[in-house]
Parts: sequence; C-alpha cells; structure tokens
Amino acid sequence: MLEPSHNDELPAIPGKRYFTIGEVSDLCDVKPHVLRYWEQEFPQLNPVKRRGNRRYYQRQDVLMIRQIRSLLYDQGFTIGGARQQLSGGANAEQVTQYHQLIKQMIVEMEEVLDVLKAS
Repeated sequence: MLEPSHNDELPAIPGKRYFTIGEVSDLCDVKPHVLRYWEQEFPQLNPVKRRGNRRYYQRQDVLMIRQIRSLLYDQGFTIGGARQQLSGGANAEQVTQYHQLIKQMIVEMEEVLDVLKAS
C-alpha cells in the first residue's frame, strides 16, 4: 500500500554518496528538467549545489524523488496534493522511506548472494 508497484521496477540505488542529476534521472525514471521543477515545488527536495550550480543528490534525495514520483504518477496526486501528503505526515513519510530503504537493501543482499553462489 505504501509503495507503488512501478517503483519495484526501478533500478537498485548504487552504494555511492552523491549522484549527478543524470544518474538520478536514470535511477528514478524522471527527466532532469522534471527534477529541477520538483525542487521548486517540494521543499524536502534540496540537493547539494556545487561549483557551477551543479546538483549532487544523496541517497535520501533519491528515495524522496521516488516517493514523489510514486505519489504523482502511480497514486494520481496533484503537485499540491503530493506536497501536502509529504508535509502532512512525517511519520508516514519516514515509514515509506524505510520501506524503500529495506527493499533496496534486500535487492543488494540478493545481488551479493548471487555473487557468492557463483563463486
């Protein structure tokens, strides 16, 4: 219920500290211009900006983008409704992020298990 089915089809998030906007675009199946727009609409989404105004997203940003994507594309919320959903329920937001993090960890552990089985 908390996580839409399409997020299961998204690629696993690599164990890196920072991601470029292009990498996040691929990881979340959202175009870069949409990510920049969402930054203006969702105060929770605030990537680090470095030299030349380049954006660097962290793991929690990627999870937040996947959650926003889910609310807008899979659950049919408007931008305003999604913003209200995210800000209105801090606990629900944390639960969803934990769910996504746990699913991500399971995927990563299964990959490690496959490598171990192959050797």
